[in-house]
Amino acid sequence: MPSLKELRARIGSVKSTRKITSAMKMVAAAKLRRAQTRAEAARPYAEAMQRMLAALAKTVADRENAPPLLAGTGSDRVHLIISVTSDRGLAGGFNANIGRATRRLVQRLEGEGKTVRLLPVGRKGADYLSREYRDRIVERIPGSAGKDVAFAAAEELGARVAAMLAAGEFDVATLVFNRFNNVMSQTPTEIQLVPLALPSNDNEVGPDEAAYEFEPDEETILGRLLPRNLQIQLYRAMLESAAGEQGARMTAMDSATRNAGKAIDRLTQNYNRTRQANITRELIEIISGADAV
Repeated sequence: MPSLKELRARIGSVKSTRKITSAMKMVAAAKLRRAQTRAEAARPYAEAMQRMLAALAKTVADRENAPPLLAGTGSDRVHLIISVTSDRGLAGGFNANIGRATRRLVQRLEGEGKTVRLLPVGRKGADYLSREYRDRIVERIPGSAGKDVAFAAAEELGARVAAMLAAGEFDVATLVFNRFNNVMSQTPTEIQLVPLALPSNDNEVGPDEAAYEFEPDEETILGRLLPRNLQIQLYRAMLESAAGEQGARMTAMDSATRNAGKAIDRLTQNYNRTRQANITRELIEIISGADAV
């Protein structure tokens, strides 16, 4: 049985841990509101831009001079997977979910005979994937490190992906990220970035499709807008991931704080029982000594 000193030390340690987890919960809650607002504000714009470009691209997808971001390389042999995670842990299964989703995608593609290359965004995702797929990682892209996501980061990442495509380093690019639903739920989501995913039927395009006359021509417009759309989709994913990270961390720290409280109650109960047993034993010894005299 632990001594009273050991129990006091354990209780003090768990109380210190509870203070830390409670503080982390409050910090995450404070950051969540801003991150959630930014993610929800970016979502309609990114989705509308994707639909609009898909409607426009239907008319030029089969032309020989179609932009590379629209038509790709004409092959699907080499796949680039961009997985977005956080730089920090203590967020429950937030990062592990993206790691598992990416691993399943890698296994499926390699099972089909494809070559897979990885471009992880965020330290936790890079660490997870390097355990099994170190040789497939092209580059480790740092995340936001808990700070507000800057559009410049998405611009740099978009330029990196476009340069890799121009150099023929991949044929198809897929983005994997956590879509923010609410504080308790984030959904791993896959979006094909290159070539641009076109609707399989007219009903998928929505109200953005109409008969337009373009000035300049469609190829020129797409050549200018497709790189921007790539950046917008990456930025949207990074914002969704940032909001999901804070929500997951707040939930995880709330659970950890409650568990610490329960552990303190159990340790305190054990401490009181041990103390009572020691007092009882000492009284017995005193009484026994008095009787002997």
